[in-house]
Amino acid sequence: MVPNEVFEKYRKQFHSLKRATNTNLGKAPHKPILLLSIIQLIHKGEIQINKVFITGELVIAFKSNWISLVETNHTQNFSLPFFHLNSEPFWRLVYINGLSDKKEKISSLGKLKSRIAFAEIDKDLFELIINPIYRTELENTILDFYFPNTKANYQFGIIDRYDLENIIKEQILNDTKEEYRTLMIEKSLELTDNEIEEERYIRGSIFKREIPKIYQNQCCISGMRIETTTNAQMIDACHIIPFSLSNDDTVSNGISLSPNLHRAYDRGLITINEDYIVRVSPTIKENDSPFSITQFAGVRILLPEDNKKYPSPENFIWHKKEVFVF
Repeated sequence: MVPNEVFEKYRKQFHSLKRATNTNLGKAPHKPILLLSIIQLIHKGEIQINKVFITGELVIAFKSNWISLVETNHTQNFSLPFFHLNSEPFWRLVYINGLSDKKEKISSLGKLKSRIAFAEIDKDLFELIINPIYRTELENTILDFYFPNTKANYQFGIIDRYDLENIIKEQILNDTKEEYRTLMIEKSLELTDNEIEEERYIRGSIFKREIPKIYQNQCCISGMRIETTTNAQMIDACHIIPFSLSNDDTVSNGISLSPNLHRAYDRGLITINEDYIVRVSPTIKENDSPFSITQFAGVRILLPEDNKKYPSPENFIWHKKEVFVF
């Protein structure tokens, strides 16, 4: 088919999305909101192929577009459209390990991530979206049909998620741990279980992205730095005290580590003293290798340029006491 025929095919499919109907609220807006969010991320280059992965950036875009466009009191839930778009001809779910259950219903982010590897959209649709003219036409198709009263709130080529994203980023980089914990406790009381799960996922994603940045994308122990021209991130953000115990995503509870040292740290094979000196567990026995862990014993870790963003010595004391294997 020629491009115009391809466009007309998807325009019709976008007009006829299968949507759940609530007697009081009308038809669900979830699918068109997710499609707009995906189109935006393709435009920004954050989705570069016809595979759509579950990412913090996509969840943030979904939440931001929901706030801007949805007028009804439907419950905001990212996992619902990601799963149920599978009923549309252009969307295919790819299950982890290839195992699928046609009777299965997924309605939470945790279950979605545990079962779904990614979604694949038609290559022809992806090619339309990367074309500026057809992309705008597809956006207008969705906005005019599903959100005629609020479409003026939609910014073409701009993802309003940056307002929400920057608020969270500022909290992670500048809040004290006490302020952050109080905030998370308040949110856990205000939000539904699905909403708090999405909130924590978004915050965890921003933590994982921002902590390596303040360490110049280097492992703070080995100094390893790998940068790519893609979005691949090779240095991990590591919670000093696990979030499940601390409710703390602030910069004082984070360090950047290479994946092998991250694993060693989480398992107590290495720790860091309150004076930022690395200690290695005496239980480690390894051969002579340039990749050995014991070579880092006594090394002082690399620290952020801004001392306000230093990791907390108190958190290191906790790790040494509770996790480190003597």
